Amino acid sequence: MAELKEADAAQLHQEDVDNKRGDGGDGPFAAEETLKSESATDDDAKPSITTAERHLSIQTKLEGLEMLVDLSGAGRKSCPLCPEEKFKACYSHKLRRHLQNLHWKVYAEFEGYRMCICHLPCRNVKPSLSGDHASGRHVAHYHCVVCSVTIARKTDMISHLKRHVNKGETEASYSGTSDVLFEEPSPSGQAYEIMKELGTNVQLLPNHTTPQKSDTYFNRKMKPNRQLVFCSLAVLAEERNPVECLDAFGATGIMGLQWAKHLLNAVRVTITDISETCVKMIKENCKLNNIRVDGGMRVPRGSDAASDEVEGVPIATVEVVKMDANVIMHLRPFDYIHLDPFGTAVNYLDAAFRNVRNLGIISVTSTDTSSLYAKSPNVTLRHYGCHIVRTEYYKELAARMVVATVARAAARCNKGIEVLLAVALEHFVLVVVRVLRGPVQADESAKKLRKLMHCQWCEERVFLKQGNMVDDTLPCNCHGSLPGKTAVQLGPLWSGPLFNTGFLRRMLSAAVKHSMDDIQPLVKTLIYESECNTLKSLVHGPSALTNQVECGIVIKTLNTGEESGAADQSGKRKIADESGNFVKKLKSDAALDHPPFYYSIHRHSIRGMNMPKLNKFLQYLTEAGFRVSRTHFDPTGVRTDATLLQFKSVLAKYSVPTCTNASATQTSVSMEKTV
Repeated sequence: MAELKEADAAQLHQEDVDNKRGDGGDGPFAAEETLKSESATDDDAKPSITTAERHLSIQTKLEGLEMLVDLSGAGRKSCPLCPEEKFKACYSHKLRRHLQNLHWKVYAEFEGYRMCICHLPCRNVKPSLSGDHASGRHVAHYHCVVCSVTIARKTDMISHLKRHVNKGETEASYSGTSDVLFEEPSPSGQAYEIMKELGTNVQLLPNHTTPQKSDTYFNRKMKPNRQLVFCSLAVLAEERNPVECLDAFGATGIMGLQWAKHLLNAVRVTITDISETCVKMIKENCKLNNIRVDGGMRVPRGSDAASDEVEGVPIATVEVVKMDANVIMHLRPFDYIHLDPFGTAVNYLDAAFRNVRNLGIISVTSTDTSSLYAKSPNVTLRHYGCHIVRTEYYKELAARMVVATVARAAARCNKGIEVLLAVALEHFVLVVVRVLRGPVQADESAKKLRKLMHCQWCEERVFLKQGNMVDDTLPCNCHGSLPGKTAVQLGPLWSGPLFNTGFLRRMLSAAVKHSMDDIQPLVKTLIYESECNTLKSLVHGPSALTNQVECGIVIKTLNTGEESGAADQSGKRKIADESGNFVKKLKSDAALDHPPFYYSIHRHSIRGMNMPKLNKFLQYLTEAGFRVSRTHFDPTGVRTDATLLQFKSVLAKYSVPTCTNASATQTSVSMEKTV
């Protein structure tokens, strides 16, 4: 009887399969034809991989997996992802549970697609223990959504997908329809991912996170960098109007579009890129933000234009150029230049200082963190000409190394620099400098390039003075108490200040004006760090932003009204008695610059002692007569003018032994036993 039931079930299943194939039912083959017809009629479908190329096991929703079989019909149904010997035909409710609990839950996911486990004979038969292929079995596997290869293990599939991402071979770049999307993007924007940052919309390609394969690279983690650059440009726009600014590496063009959209007529933005794909993407993003591309058709003025909506009128104008960054910086002068290549920017510094205007600003973003943070010392020596080692203050070491490279490039063009801002975070190092023309300013900047003596045992450090000998330079006594050499020379590095307090205060006002809430805490920390005094308060009023003194140069802002003439707005130096007084004041108050480097309170904590809270420890150092502040380079770092020996003495004075409570408890217990 059991054999007859199995024969009847097999006959019913065979009849269902024949009906599906002959009548156009909902079997696997019909499902493929249905998906093909849907992909042919749907123009807004995802352009990555056409549905005809996808395997049945690759789905985006559970409904798509259930649509492969008509679960609403009567009779027994077979699983579309399992062979007959693996899963026999059953009724709809049992098949639905099978699809949900097995195929839909056992999967590997990639960019919204689920590669469900497949038991069909797509792979070669695994031989048995005796080596016989005929008696072997089929192995469960996954189908790659990018290259359609079959992989048995889920972990191997995840590693396989990561290799695709590293090579830039995502779904859009692997399909044959991606070239059409580059030439003629969809007006609805569904072919791209639209991202909004600071009120600016940009279209992103599906492989925008892989700079090796994508021309239009975009990194969401660089948002603090873009906001700091924007604030520095907003400060320069208060000094002169209009500002000729250049975004030398446009990519998606988001940085230049933010400048033009928020600063409007105060800036003349030029975005350049060497890639034709990037130039087309930037022009599309200009249309997306109602910004006119220079050289395009202007909106006609008349009755028709007056009846249009306000959103259709361009709010600004941007010049988009397909040109190498070095070429355009050699051909045209600019007031503000931003360099943000993929990796190091040393190849573009000479061209940047070649044509920048006097008192202009150059911002340099370096993302080669492996060489900056002493992970690749050979690359560091080749690119920056500096010898460094891994230290507790490695981030400030990287910032001073970049500034030293910028200063040498400026000196080759008979120009000096004044460092306005130097920030080193996890993903980048940003340096913003003001350019000062003249060989005298170049010599003054070159004198601030010095070697650094670093003790590899206690990590004490001090800059070498010009003509100073190496012996007995470090204040620590590690050289005498330990055998061998403990000190090493690092650099040459920038020994001057890394921040300008007046410029940072104006940047904070610009951040408040443009509602940049994310960057305001960082700018406040930089102001505290530049002053190196925790007791001072921030002043945001116009009285604090009237004048700015940099290297003995008084820079008037546009808020001074009639007192600032045309010469002051153009950034000319003041040669009156007031300027001379400021020069004398800066020379006499050289000690007001923030002390170089910082100490980590965790690195120098005493073993077996509970150190005080960081804010309490800052107060103790202030009471001891030292200048002190926190630093953005390290959340546990303390910037102070105290030596390491003095730092440790204050830390040891206010640290409490960890065994105090335990010893007191043991003493009380012993006394009770004695009684």
